[in-house]
Amino acid sequence: MSFKDKVKVALIQATPVLFNREKTIDRCLELIDAASGEGPDLIVFPESFVPAYPRNMIFGTTIGSRSEEGRMMWEEYYRNSITVPGKETGIIAEAARKSGAFISLGVTERANKSLYCSQLFFSPKGKLSAIHRKIKPTAAERLVWGEGDGSTLSTHRISNTVIGTLICWENYMPLARMALYSKGVNVYLAPTADNRDSWHSTIKHIAQEGRCFVLACNQFVSGSDYPKHIAERENINSTDILSAGGSCIISPGGKYIREPVWNREEIIYAELDLRLTVQSSLDFDPVGHYNRPDIFSFDIKDLPDTIVEK
Repeated sequence: MSFKDKVKVALIQATPVLFNREKTIDRCLELIDAASGEGPDLIVFPESFVPAYPRNMIFGTTIGSRSEEGRMMWEEYYRNSITVPGKETGIIAEAARKSGAFISLGVTERANKSLYCSQLFFSPKGKLSAIHRKIKPTAAERLVWGEGDGSTLSTHRISNTVIGTLICWENYMPLARMALYSKGVNVYLAPTADNRDSWHSTIKHIAQEGRCFVLACNQFVSGSDYPKHIAERENINSTDILSAGGSCIISPGGKYIREPVWNREEIIYAELDLRLTVQSSLDFDPVGHYNRPDIFSFDIKDLPDTIVEK
């Protein structure tokens, strides 16, 4: 595969089989196969699609104590998370090879006895090429996920396309964004669990700040999608929409190329013209002519090299 000036992308706004690793992997394969019919170069899944973002769950925690029932729920979530590399990553890598697409998949990763919110990258050669662990889980997410570090702030160069990602509220961290800008990212992935209007102000700003395309991808989940025993324990109403989606694609000028999709599952397609990232840099380049290294210094600990996909 060789990206040039035009890159075809597909965002997967869908519902996992919540808290069931095997069935959600099967769902991933169905969705990759469906998206592949349009011939995308890049397929993007939401944050923690496997085995699901644990929205509305507190795992029996309060400050100073944890319940035994909460510990059992934690074990269930832990056992349905995936190891990297492992059986599941091999399955998705093979799907990437068959589709001929670069795939970014959000998972909850199991490492030793801790969990991480991670975005995995699979090359069309059928290889797990990189992993990004969320460097700062937000609020009660810290009960579930540990912190990643600078060594997973990966970018991928395919021809003149540079792909990078930050997960959900990492995108509110100015220096994390600057880390991606410093590596020349022009296709910026923002998998998320945020479906608020204010999130869209953020991703539009990032597109303009980074002079890059922003691909924001979220799940669609209702209360009825939760397993019955979890819904009952966490008082989740089956009629509630817990994640309305809002996946969209934004141009380097901060305009929607694909408007947000709400309240349903959908695969969102677009063709990105990378020449726009160059044209939009005439008046702003955050790491070039609009940077002032004589005033500001910027150092990133353990920043990895860009992975060159050939």
